[in-house]
Amino acid sequence: MSDNSPALLLIGHGSRSGAGVADYWRLARAVKTASPALQVGCGFIELAHPGLDEAIDDVVAEGATSVVGVPLVLLGAGHLKSDGPAALDRARLRHPGVGFAYARDLGIHPKVLAVASDRIAAALTPAARSGSSAAVVLVGRGSTDPDANADLHKVARLLQDTCGLGWAEPAFVSLAPPSVPAALERCRLLGATTVGVVPYFLFTGVLVARIRSQVEAWSAAHPATTVTVGPYLGPDPRIASLVLDRYAEAVAGEARMNCDCCVYRVPLPGYEHRVGQPLPVAGPVHNHG
Repeated sequence: MSDNSPALLLIGHGSRSGAGVADYWRLARAVKTASPALQVGCGFIELAHPGLDEAIDDVVAEGATSVVGVPLVLLGAGHLKSDGPAALDRARLRHPGVGFAYARDLGIHPKVLAVASDRIAAALTPAARSGSSAAVVLVGRGSTDPDANADLHKVARLLQDTCGLGWAEPAFVSLAPPSVPAALERCRLLGATTVGVVPYFLFTGVLVARIRSQVEAWSAAHPATTVTVGPYLGPDPRIASLVLDRYAEAVAGEARMNCDCCVYRVPLPGYEHRVGQPLPVAGPVHNHG
């Protein structure tokens, strides 16, 4: 990257977990190491410091004349579609002479799938993965956005087919069914005696800890089923590489998101009220871990 390249703003969610925030900073360091000439700004939507407004103001004060925000989001939901764009809209009002662009989510990409495959390998032996009595439960955050929830189902199927798994079950730790206990119970009823649970999260935090506690509680009630919780995706160098890919797409004007099933653009049954909802330019109003 040249010194004239737009600054890269790493948009993190933030967490009450110090370990989760530390994961964000590890990924930020990996991005900077991979592209040392690039100006990189760092900020969070909520729950951690600095906030996005402050982070943007800092990179502008350091001389940036254009900024590309890259959301550290695996699957696009409210944070991608609302909070990130709202932060850039606020920045345009404060810095009218600065150009702003927004990258797409990390999404369903081979680099992410490769990291997830490694995490599955850490949870189950090769023999267990291919056996008919073994299953993988892939656990996402969960959302009120059906598009994001559907994408986790797609990821689970892709991993099932590309990793030689007996089968893979999607689950969510909050906001959407099936829950982690429900997915484990489905695996047991279908004959699984060995289950690997993989948190589909970039960083650790409150929800990853909740997954572990839910698995422990279910396992205690079902001792005949062996359940192992694998690692979350984490600040892997392949994720850092994908962040730079998404940045390059946005710089080139090629950040093409699939909006065919976006609840803010398409009147999906039951979600018609969300079409055309205005961005919360005053700042995020939600607050969770």
